Amino acid sequence: MTNSANNQTSSQASATPASIPLIGHFIHGEVVRGQSDRSQDVFNPATGEVSARVVLANAADVSNAVAKAQAAFPAWSDIPPIRRARHMFKFLELLNTHKDALAHAITAEHGKVFTDARGEVERGIDIVEFACGIPQLLKGDFTDQVSTGIDNWTLRQPLGVVAGITPFNFPVMVPMWMFPVAIAAGNTFILKPSPTDPSASLMIADLMQQAGFPDGVFNVIQGDKEAVDALLEHPDVKAISFVGSTPIANHIYATGALHGKRVQALGGAKNHMMIMPDADIEKTVDALIGAAYGSAGERCMAISVALLVGDVADKIIPLLLERTKKLKICNGKELDAEMGPIVSKAALNRITTHIAKGVAEGAQLLADGRDHQVNGHEHGFWLGGTLFDHVTPEMSIYKEEIFGPVLACVRVADFATGLDLINAHEFGNGVSCFTSDGNIAREFGRRVQAGMVGINVPIPVPMAWHGFGGWKKSLFGDMHAYGEEGVRFYTKQKSIMQRWPESISKGAEFVMPTAK
Repeated sequence: MTNSANNQTSSQASATPASIPLIGHFIHGEVVRGQSDRSQDVFNPATGEVSARVVLANAADVSNAVAKAQAAFPAWSDIPPIRRARHMFKFLELLNTHKDALAHAITAEHGKVFTDARGEVERGIDIVEFACGIPQLLKGDFTDQVSTGIDNWTLRQPLGVVAGITPFNFPVMVPMWMFPVAIAAGNTFILKPSPTDPSASLMIADLMQQAGFPDGVFNVIQGDKEAVDALLEHPDVKAISFVGSTPIANHIYATGALHGKRVQALGGAKNHMMIMPDADIEKTVDALIGAAYGSAGERCMAISVALLVGDVADKIIPLLLERTKKLKICNGKELDAEMGPIVSKAALNRITTHIAKGVAEGAQLLADGRDHQVNGHEHGFWLGGTLFDHVTPEMSIYKEEIFGPVLACVRVADFATGLDLINAHEFGNGVSCFTSDGNIAREFGRRVQAGMVGINVPIPVPMAWHGFGGWKKSLFGDMHAYGEEGVRFYTKQKSIMQRWPESISKGAEFVMPTAK
């Protein structure tokens, strides 16, 4: 995963030419400019051209959004869950109608190919479908006659105003990990998307409004660190969900907890795929190419390390190199594109620095993507698929999250050595093992130290009702995103014990009640 902020140029919004659209906030049912005078360029990464500018909120803008959300909370939380679900059903219908438009917006500002962008939207839609079942998910427990004349039951009630801070790499899906569940559960929500690709957030806001959600229930604050800090410090924000890099996730978790908030902060990853000698080679290469280079490697679940066990490296590497060099890399609008550009110039520079470091540290560079160009798009942020062999665990390209189309191949003698390497890494987000041996598959699944595991599945992103989350430095907090874990995160349990006067004995009671 990567930081939701980026390093694009920020300047006074008053300098924005009339021909360049200005992307604002969505607060209490309206798109507004806000009080801040700061803004930032939004690029089309395929061409390198500025396509818009996005305003960057200050603390006053955040306070305004929180106040509107706080005002909307009492009435929204009091609506029966089935009626909240009906709004969500309408939103679901609109999403299905407009999913291609959302996908085009993702491609235009993020750069990922259109087919992948459409897949992102569809995975977000899965979460909305899950949230439509909120009446069942909010049911509590009941015990009749827990003690003489006393019944005991539990409720799950919403928290209040909650916020999501989301990254550039999934501008539709990751917000939908958060707000559909939070809002269906009765909370009001403030989304702080990445300023790199902000347009999708306003499209979502428009669809939420069309679906009949009351003003103030869903709000969007565009911004950078200043907006994040204001959300973290605001006393009326009860919970923060975050997806991004590990250093920022750690900061979000510590700062949010310091201010008394519930925090769910998903951090970085260095996902390994262990390939056993008995794996189906052709299918494994297919899986590895897609998992390493899909979305230009800008996925928190991308495979960035291939652990090649025994002699399988000699079978895999030639095929992998051939496929890497044949990747169709072009503007994501082209339907046959396999990989698009890197999201920004800053990200491109960061990735190429990692590649140079890998060469300097002695890794064998088999495919170098640094010179890739696309005809007619010479100013785009292009990088070809990059493949390293003979990478060792001491190298920075093995240890650090690169977040780009760079695959590091590590040769290991046996299964136990590979498993030890995975478990020793500081990240524990997602892992995969390709094998034809059921015992190896079982041992891998049981013993690997990671939150999400694939057996002959390269990118094991759980479905909407299972929940997403890693281990170790890939997750700060103890609840995963979406699924039933998400329902628990966005609600608090209340226990009620009740008895009526007819069952109360006379006289004061000085002993702790027991089940008698």
